[in-house]
Amino acid sequence: MFTTLLHTPVLDASARQRIGAAISGDLECCGGFFRLRHARVLDADGLAALRSALPFDVNTLPAGFEADRVRLLVTDMDSTLITIECIDEIADFAGRKPEVAAVTEAAMRGEIDFPTSLRRRVAALEGLEETALLRVYEERLQLNPGAEALIAGLKARGVQVGLVSGGFSFFTERLRDRLGLDDALANTLEVKGGRLTGQVLGDIVDADAKARFLTSLCERLDIAPAQAIALGDGANDLKMLHTAGLGVAFRAKPKVQAAAGAVLNHSGLDAVLHFLE
Repeated sequence: MFTTLLHTPVLDASARQRIGAAISGDLECCGGFFRLRHARVLDADGLAALRSALPFDVNTLPAGFEADRVRLLVTDMDSTLITIECIDEIADFAGRKPEVAAVTEAAMRGEIDFPTSLRRRVAALEGLEETALLRVYEERLQLNPGAEALIAGLKARGVQVGLVSGGFSFFTERLRDRLGLDDALANTLEVKGGRLTGQVLGDIVDADAKARFLTSLCERLDIAPAQAIALGDGANDLKMLHTAGLGVAFRAKPKVQAAAGAVLNHSGLDAVLHFLE
């Protein structure tokens, strides 16, 4: 049997009819969402068609996914846990947001390799006062809807949470402490004399580093990667999403949605808890 989740608290007659025509099975109301158990799985085209026809998220759990064995969630930061791309907002204080944001967007779509794109963007920040980072954190950084409810729900289930980012440790460390996360990894901006040098210290956190971060946490917890969920939105997250037992694309680029095990475009982050019920 397959399990499909309908991430909505209410199903009207029209939605029931569409779902019934696409998938026949046993429908169960689980409070904030519905669970449908059925004998056949929709192919990618069928699932995409159903998603486009409904005003809520629809996801079929991967074969072999065991919700009660999940012990780790690793999430990307920019545009996943939080609403902004931090580097674009930093660049705004340097008067260079449009050009930096264009490179960010191309990298998220997978059109430019991530290390190259990051070096180009960070170079544009050379000479900017370090205080701009704190202003971005205090004035512009907001959590995506459902973030705090997700973290509370994970903690209640004994699931550890890691934060990994191709962005900057200035932000991940503050979010780790603020939200009580277990681990964090990101790039470190070089600062001299109170100003950014336009350089990144050490190795860049790219797609491979994100996947390694997830596997290293699994090793430390003595669990298999199949017992982890990964969340992300850009091309730099794909390897991490594929490494986890369930990779969730959150309001992601089309390339990422097409490759992920689950997609959330309408729901808040707390809908991830539906996968664990």
